[in-house]
Amino acid sequence: MSKIHHITCRLFTCYLLVLLGITLFKPVTECRAQLIIVNSGVEKNAISKNTLCAIFGMRLRTWSDGTPIKVFVLSDLNATHKKFCKRKLNVFPHQLRWNWDRLVFSGIGQAPIEVESEEEMQERIASTPGAIGYLEVPIYDEYTKIKILDIE
Repeated sequence: MSKIHHITCRLFTCYLLVLLGITLFKPVTECRAQLIIVNSGVEKNAISKNTLCAIFGMRLRTWSDGTPIKVFVLSDLNATHKKFCKRKLNVFPHQLRWNWDRLVFSGIGQAPIEVESEEEMQERIASTPGAIGYLEVPIYDEYTKIKILDIE
């Protein structure tokens, strides 16, 4: 067997092992669903994808009853935030950030409120009328004042 053939076989074998590893060992978090949560005082039980995009794009500022919408997000580098942007809004986090920065720097809008963790997200949404955000897994107890919105 020639030296080139031997090297090619090794490279091909390494490629297959890497491919197999990527396929078999995906992180568990990739299987979790993204949940849209709101303060329990929000009248809606479902939301359209377009409305969701308008809210997180900071273009829709009030609920249908006139209550101001308070948007909560995780940091741009957070894995849950990245998945939310890609799966629910169909944008990359940097695109969303660019949009928020444009609104802030032009003086015509504001950025959402950034929280450090999903636990803080849930606490802030539960205590803020009109609040909306997202989680991978909600933490329920008898005092939780959040509800999950369906996406139409």
